[in-house]
Amino acid sequence: MILRTLKMATLASVLALGVAEAKETVVWWDFLGGGDGVRMKKLLEDFNAEHADTIEIQATTLEWGVPFYTKVQTAAAVGEGPDIMTYHLSRMPLGVSTGTLAEITADDLAGVGLAAGDYAPANYGAAQVDGKLYAVPFDMHAVVLYYNKDMLAAAGRLGDDGLPKGLDGAENFTAALKKLQEGGAEFGLSTHTAAGDSQWRIFYSLFGQQGGQFLTDEGFLAGDNLDKAVKAADLMASWVAEGLTPAATEYPASIALFTGGKAAMHINGVWEVPTMTDLHAKGELFEWGAIELPVLFDQPATWADSHAFAIPNNAGKDMTPEKRKAVLEVIAWMNKHSTFWATAGHLPAYNPARDNDEFRNMQPNATYSKLADSAVFDPSSVLTGVASPTYDAAGNFLMPAVNGEMSAQEAMEGMRDDLNGQM
Repeated sequence: MILRTLKMATLASVLALGVAEAKETVVWWDFLGGGDGVRMKKLLEDFNAEHADTIEIQATTLEWGVPFYTKVQTAAAVGEGPDIMTYHLSRMPLGVSTGTLAEITADDLAGVGLAAGDYAPANYGAAQVDGKLYAVPFDMHAVVLYYNKDMLAAAGRLGDDGLPKGLDGAENFTAALKKLQEGGAEFGLSTHTAAGDSQWRIFYSLFGQQGGQFLTDEGFLAGDNLDKAVKAADLMASWVAEGLTPAATEYPASIALFTGGKAAMHINGVWEVPTMTDLHAKGELFEWGAIELPVLFDQPATWADSHAFAIPNNAGKDMTPEKRKAVLEVIAWMNKHSTFWATAGHLPAYNPARDNDEFRNMQPNATYSKLADSAVFDPSSVLTGVASPTYDAAGNFLMPAVNGEMSAQEAMEGMRDDLNGQM
């Protein structure tokens, strides 16, 4: 009897040890700050609490942009990268060309209850290179038009539904900006005019509304695409030249002009929705809303990108099947809880997280969610996307054009020649 008891105790100890050893630690890197970061930290905390006995995410937030992508590439090359990381889909071509990203197979997805059909086609397509999947989409984020309801109502530009009216068409939009100023706004529109990345997002939307193709087999801005680019840049420059939007304005100042009631409208990313929501909840902001960008040219189009989850190719360091399963479980769980992520302003890429009553009642997200149907992603190239040479070119050429320091024609020719010279 004693011997039997001892054997059972030994077995229990072995089993307990096995359970302890089965717990996987997943090293996570992201670049999420602000309202994004707050909400992601909540998701990470909830995941760890729910998987306390099986998986622990150890998360680190790194600097957004070039520093992040440089760190990821160099770390993976020496086998020191994380197990999972956030990644912009616009940077997929770079990640694949440098061997930084590991392929994610259909079997990988199926093993955690996911499939290609669970995602918006634009997102899923952007996550592929040469027909292979290298990331799992998490959201779609775009630029939107924020507006002060009181100011638009006073200018006769607010409908009974609380949505702006009479803004479609470049002439109508510009006329509305002037009308808003006549009504007391210092600026009809505020944008971040001191940096190329913000101006690129507006430019690429207006360029896309003309059916423009920024990159073709003939190179950047080939054929009549140059004319379409000039037209988009010219319109943006006219708003500054006419004093309808401020010149050379830094990012925080562009937001403050709107939230302080000095600008009637504001173009920025959906990631500023938490800013507006939090200020309004504290009684520090007027009644506001956000819609997809008006159609100022020929067709709906809005610049967009996606945050996604990717697995780095850590050189000389093979991931165990157990670790890979844990990583994929993290990806699946985040997707299945991405309705909460939408409170950061984003549109969930995972269809079930978007097709539910909670999201349908989430404002202003539900109002501008239709932009997903006409979203335009940056062209697929190592020279395009977040923190890319294209963003550098936007800073060197587009931004000076917007601020009246060179003509739109000169700027777009310069951007074209600069990028073609790097191909």
